Parts: sequence; C-alpha cells; structure tokens
Amino acid sequence: MLATPLVHPQFDPIAFSVGPLSVHWYGLTYLAAFALFLFLAGRRLRQPQWAASGWIRGDIDDLLFYGVLGVVLGGRLGYVLFYKPDFYATHPLDAFKVWEGGMAFHGGLLGVIAAMALYARVKGRSFLEVTDLIAPCVPTGLGMGRIGNFINGELWGRPAGPDLPWAMRFPQAPDHGLIPRHPSPIYQFIGEGLLLFIFLWLYARHPRKTGQVSGMFLIGYGLVRFTTEFFREPDDFLGLRAFSLSQGQWLSLPMILIGVAIWAWATKRKAS
Repeated sequence: MLATPLVHPQFDPIAFSVGPLSVHWYGLTYLAAFALFLFLAGRRLRQPQWAASGWIRGDIDDLLFYGVLGVVLGGRLGYVLFYKPDFYATHPLDAFKVWEGGMAFHGGLLGVIAAMALYARVKGRSFLEVTDLIAPCVPTGLGMGRIGNFINGELWGRPAGPDLPWAMRFPQAPDHGLIPRHPSPIYQFIGEGLLLFIFLWLYARHPRKTGQVSGMFLIGYGLVRFTTEFFREPDDFLGLRAFSLSQGQWLSLPMILIGVAIWAWATKRKAS
C-alpha cells in the first residue's frame, strides 16, 4: 500500500505585524540562532580551560557582533559570487536587495572566518583558539536557519519514492506540488543542527589541542552537507555540476579537506 504524501503546510511567512512593520518567521529564526549562540557560548566559558585563558562574558557579546556582520555580509556576497555571478554582473545594484532573499552558507562561513580573524587580531588571541570556542555553538544556529527554510517552503527536496511515509508535496516547487519530494530542510535541520551539535558538544567537552575542534567542525559539517545534498533539489539556475554533484557538494569538499588538514596538524603538534 502506497503512502499518502504529506503536503507542505504553507505557513504565512509573516509571523506578526505591528502597524506597518511585518516580522517574518525567517528573521525570528535568526534571532533564535543568535540567542542560542549566547547561551551555549556562555556555557562553554564555564569549562576550566576557557576560564583559565581569561575569557569573560563580554567577549561572547563581542564575538556575536563580529559574527553577525560576517554571516550577513559573507552570506550575501557568497550567494552573489557562488550562485548567480552572471546575473549580478549585469544587475550589480540588486546585490544590495537582501530583502528579496539569497544567502549562501559557504559565503557566510567565509565571512565568519574573516570576522573571527579580525576579532583575534584585535584581541591578541589565536585565531584557532577563537574558532575552537565558538564551533560547538554554531550548529544550533544552522538548524534554526533550516527551520526558516521549511517555514518558507523553499529548498525543497528531490522527488521521493512512492512508499516514503514522510514524502511531501511542495506547492512552491516548479511542479506546483504534484510530485512527492524529500523534505530536505528537515533532513538538514536534523543533520546540520541536531546531530552535528550533539557530536561537537560532546567532543569539545574535554580539553582538546588548539585547532582540533575547529577542524572537526569543518569535517562534520562538510560530510553532513555533502550527504543531505543528495536529497535536495539543485537550484534550477545551476542544476548539477561535474560528476552529477550539486554546487553545495562541490563547495563542501574543500571544507572536508581543510578540516582534515587542520585536525591532523593540531593533533600532531604539542599541546598549547
């Protein structure tokens, strides 16, 4: 007996309005992500190795400020350069229309890396020390973003088998909901958000050599993203790339390789 496909609930993207101001669910998921970061980073500071290194609560507030700038600027720039360079080359002013959507995780990651490098330089700290502190606090924010994707009914999955119990029809898809699909934002929420968070949090509970946690984050996210992309419909303006891999998968491969290199280098060096 074939399963009856679910249908995307078609949430109203606007959570509530106050006069002329409309607050979108996607914006609320970003706020939730920042709040979770503050909470989890505060918990990280209770661990002896961070207190011994002189980290205080005010440092977390500063890290969030730098991180927000990195996420927003890097995410938008990454989308412009990685996904639609030809369009924005002929419509450069549209790159500033962030309210129309278009953010790329890999661009956001590069933006955060640049922001953390600047923070480390300003504060006179090791770059990998900074990224080791924040890495376990990042997956929950990624998970919040995927919830926002699901609420918006975007980033729908590839066609699913007729016997998949949780297959879902997405009316926003080009087929207007005729084809049952994998609910890929939920897959990514589980992988990038929950599972990666649990793994990194447990891994980082014990003192690690500088760079090991950062390397493990890159490896973990890269592997999860590479895997879940098999269930996500490629962007229609990109399609699949070489070897039938998506743009997201090709961008994840360097993450994995760099993560392995950082973790191996950190493991071999003397403890710091």
